Amino acid sequence: MHYPSNHANPRRLHRFHGGLHLPDNKSQSTGTPIQPANLPPRLILPLQQHIGAIARPLVSIGEGVLKGQMIAAAQGTISAPVHAPSSGVITDIREHAVPHASGLQGMCIIIDTDGRDQWCELPEPIADVRSMTPETLRQRIRDAGIVGMGGAAFPTSIKVTPGSTQPIKTLIINGAECEPYITCDDMLMRERADRVATGTAILRQLVEADECLIGIEDNKPEAVTAMTRAVEEIGLDRTEVVTIPTLYPSGGEKQLIMVLTGREVPSKSIPAQIGILCHNAGTAAAVADAVLEGKPLISRYLTLTGQGIANPRNLEVLIGTPVSELIKQAGGYTKAASRLIVGGPMMGYTLQDDGVPITKPSNCLLVAGAAEAPAPGPASPCIRCGQCAAVCPANLLPQQMYWHARAKDLEKVQEYNLFDCIECGCCSHVCPSHIPLVQYYRFAKNESWAQEQEKIKSDHARIRFEARTARLARMEAEKKARLRKKKAVLKKKPTKAGSTVDPKKAAIQAALKRAAEKKAKQAEEGVLPGNTEQLSEPQKRQIEQADSRRSDNRQTSVETETQDG
Repeated sequence: MHYPSNHANPRRLHRFHGGLHLPDNKSQSTGTPIQPANLPPRLILPLQQHIGAIARPLVSIGEGVLKGQMIAAAQGTISAPVHAPSSGVITDIREHAVPHASGLQGMCIIIDTDGRDQWCELPEPIADVRSMTPETLRQRIRDAGIVGMGGAAFPTSIKVTPGSTQPIKTLIINGAECEPYITCDDMLMRERADRVATGTAILRQLVEADECLIGIEDNKPEAVTAMTRAVEEIGLDRTEVVTIPTLYPSGGEKQLIMVLTGREVPSKSIPAQIGILCHNAGTAAAVADAVLEGKPLISRYLTLTGQGIANPRNLEVLIGTPVSELIKQAGGYTKAASRLIVGGPMMGYTLQDDGVPITKPSNCLLVAGAAEAPAPGPASPCIRCGQCAAVCPANLLPQQMYWHARAKDLEKVQEYNLFDCIECGCCSHVCPSHIPLVQYYRFAKNESWAQEQEKIKSDHARIRFEARTARLARMEAEKKARLRKKKAVLKKKPTKAGSTVDPKKAAIQAALKRAAEKKAKQAEEGVLPGNTEQLSEPQKRQIEQADSRRSDNRQTSVETETQDG
């Protein structure tokens, strides 16, 4: 692809509220080029590595699979498929430990690799991307299972579907990578800048953005140089590589938008609602691989670093590789190892088991020493110093949020814009009382979500009950109406002119008259009733008694009618 080049003037930068200057500790893992990780004997693939509905398995135990083969399909609109990172045999589909802050297990497909690493037949590469329709490109991205690789893991095919009311004016590629220790995006932009730039062009074509900004912190000069060169070589017009000051968390979506454009994303809104869309540099590279080569997302760059690991580095790892296998390839644990963290020291979470697999949003394994991740001291009462509010990049009031979250006053804490908190950890980092503020906010969010789900279920049950009650009442009313109508018809049934005889009685008398006439006629003809030739004396007496009763009944009926007349 080639686009006419256009060099813009240097961009005026802005500043978001708060933030921290932290030791970046990035040089430990950038000293060696990225290498592919060894093929592990077993791959563990969680069915949910994304925001949205869990993927549906397409394979069964004992089935052989090839590299790149889809083994779990997306369910629903917001979901993403899962592909086999290597060839092998499905040995199990069961619950297994997954990398999550809760420590809970998730449903996984387990593959024993065969060592051949044999590819399946991939979709045809798309040579002329600009001739493809947006629908074709979005479907290719969806089928490749691409999700946001900056941590959120939102399905990319949904994110590049612009809304009908607000066009996208600015596409931002997030290469800030602001958290300490993490360098996988830095190394990706250094070594595969052309692929990141190509993916950027595809994303921009999909959303029809007027301009594109690639934001990179100034502590990554090699990445800035490589991306600038790649943009110029591809000839991306109205695209600028912008060097921004190093300040944590400038890589946060809303914070990066503020720095680059000076625009603030309103509370409870998303960037697309103000015409801006953000994607991670790793996501852009994955989009290019899927479109140009038909490759699904089965591997990613990963940082292994910290004092507790022998050889810090970046590796290209297969999704589903157990953490323990990667630790071995990086030289194993050192004596200083005290804590294993997925992600960085600010927003990452501790792993209790290194048997969990790497997933699509995993970007770093930090094996921290005691000095790098010291245990927080015991929490003391809040002294109302206000430092948490001073460093909050979302310009919130952490102290008030803490009080209401601690009191479990969820409605009140939401009034302080709880869900605008990005859980960056700045407030906890500076708190002199060592209060785990972010933990309180996470608790309040989870409880609020749980209550919302309960309310939805309760409302649904109430609506169903009310609908059933109304339906039963309607059916009862209809039944009564039918009965009233039937009675009204019977009452209004006309009789002969001048007659006051009851129709039912008249029908009975007519039937009796017909029976008598028939019997008389048979007697005249000498025809006897059937089975009366050889009756016994008791039978004859019974017949005589019956005839006598019928005669008496007729006489009584005639007398009654005479008296009524």
